[in-house]
Amino acid sequence: MSAIKYDIHNITINNNNTNIINNINNNNNNIDLQNYQLNVTDIPQILKEEIPQDLIEQIVKYIVPVLFGIIIILGLFGNALVVIVVAANQQMRSTTNILIINLAIADLLFIIFCVPFTATDYILPFWPFGDIWCKMVQYLIVVTAYASVYTLVLMSLDRFLAVVHPIASMSIRTEKNAITAILVTWIVIVLSNVPVFLCHGEVTYYYSSMEHTACVFLEMEPNTRPDGFNKVAFQVLIHILQFFKNSYKILQNKKM
Repeated sequence: MSAIKYDIHNITINNNNTNIINNINNNNNNIDLQNYQLNVTDIPQILKEEIPQDLIEQIVKYIVPVLFGIIIILGLFGNALVVIVVAANQQMRSTTNILIINLAIADLLFIIFCVPFTATDYILPFWPFGDIWCKMVQYLIVVTAYASVYTLVLMSLDRFLAVVHPIASMSIRTEKNAITAILVTWIVIVLSNVPVFLCHGEVTYYYSSMEHTACVFLEMEPNTRPDGFNKVAFQVLIHILQFFKNSYKILQNKKM
């Protein structure tokens, strides 16, 4: 039998060649992965360059009115139906249902006085309703939002008293007290949010060589609006007012 001879040098060279080929493949894979990551990162910029700004504006111009129209129709129908049904039925005038009516009224005010005018910001390149109505719309947005929130707080308190103190709370959970709590809540909300009315207004700016107007917060700018308002201070003031309002309500509830 003839002996089998191995060429050790060829084996070593072949192994080296295999390692070199594997290293090249790994490097190519790493390069491809880096290119892929760069491509993924560049997608927003590519989309921004390829999609014209005018096309985006046209899409928003037609889609937003449709969505806002659906919200207005459903909101008007649903909330008006709640108010009519509860108000017309004498047997349904419990404390909970009175609070539900108040919540529906707050939502109706928001839908009527806020949603249509907010939609115009997306449809038109200018604010067509003047400076006073700009202030009023922004003011009503905040007032109706707080009215809805604090009505839900009153409903939670009413349910708490009904479940935890069902007998003792019967003298408290009356129709008269519910209406009084609602009136006090509205008065406090209306007065505490007066800064919102003062700090908003109609401003003029230029975009794409065209004059535009918008209803915005009148933020202080040294060159163009030195008599404006500090946005951080405004937000801190609003939160402080809401904090003291909530604290007052909690103390009143404890006394009850």
